[in-house]
Amino acid sequence: MKKDFIAISDYSPAELQEMLDLAVELKKERMTYGMNVPILQGKSLGMIFQKPSLRTRVSFEMGMQQLGGYAFYLSPQEIGLGQRESIADVSRVLSGYVDCLMARVFDHQHVLDLAKWASIPVINGLSDYNHPCQGMADALTILEEFGKLKGLNVVFLGDGNNVAVSLMHICTKLGANFVLASPEGYDLNPEALALGQKFAAESGAKITLLRDPHEAVKHADVIYTDTWTSMGQEAEAKKREAVFPPYQVNAGLVAEANKHAIVLHCLPAHRNHEITDEVADGAHSRLFPQAHNRMHAQKAILVKMLK
Repeated sequence: MKKDFIAISDYSPAELQEMLDLAVELKKERMTYGMNVPILQGKSLGMIFQKPSLRTRVSFEMGMQQLGGYAFYLSPQEIGLGQRESIADVSRVLSGYVDCLMARVFDHQHVLDLAKWASIPVINGLSDYNHPCQGMADALTILEEFGKLKGLNVVFLGDGNNVAVSLMHICTKLGANFVLASPEGYDLNPEALALGQKFAAESGAKITLLRDPHEAVKHADVIYTDTWTSMGQEAEAKKREAVFPPYQVNAGLVAEANKHAIVLHCLPAHRNHEITDEVADGAHSRLFPQAHNRMHAQKAILVKMLK
């Protein structure tokens, strides 16, 4: 049966932990020897982009190369999913050329349709619903810091967006408590929340939804934020700028959390909006190890899909 990586929710806690353990091994191998064993030699990855990206493109391309494989970029102009050519046709054509597809899309249905018609694995590099590769990198970063996720308090401040969905799912799958503090009207997708509550019940974790960021960070081990206005939401920028300032991650807010708390951000950051320079570049920040972990976590995903 063909494997895809479309959502954290598709995988069991044991499978997710197995991928995270593999990511740790692959990272250690790279850091120790300056290279990885080329276990994906001869394998190829086609990368479909509807949205521009720094981390997704470079981390997948370099990750594939370090494992001995080959990756290449397909721009929106070359593909035009569902416009220049139907998704079903694109998917079936590429299935005969490459061993795996990664797609970074606006509409989650597009990645679902790619997976439906492809005879090769499809990896969700981001959609409007979720961001599972980011969730895996987040979990890897937390694991490196604390040695576990179970029992930790992970707090997301701001919009209950695609990043928050995958973070909630990986936390509740692996036993971390998830707290979201968001303004009214910027809550989590109800279906994603229902899944998170199911996973929390199974792992013994807890989901807490709040409006007050100060209350949210009281016992935080991890404070996470994201841009207030994501790609595709530019028309809402002024409206969002009016409601999100209380959720800014600044030194005062971080001081209200546990002393050992770390701060995460999936990047790109709009500095001194959702996060201040003082915090982003300060002692609590793990922004750049987290960004680097995109590559290591995705290597593990690639190995899981292609081996």
